[in-house]
Amino acid sequence: MLTWVLTFLLVAIVAGVLGFSGIAGAAASIAKIIFFIFLVLFLIVVIQRLLSRPKSDL
Repeated sequence: MLTWVLTFLLVAIVAGVLGFSGIAGAAASIAKIIFFIFLVLFLIVVIQRLLSRPKSDL
């Protein structure tokens, strides 16, 4: 999923340099949305791993 973010970010940068502002804005907003989805899923996995640790036998 992070590769999709980087791909859309690269498309946005190239389109912005070439002067295609509409395409650059759309690609940047898609990259932002996918990045936040990735961030939420990452945090869910981290919290799940922390809560499911095996407890030591002390």
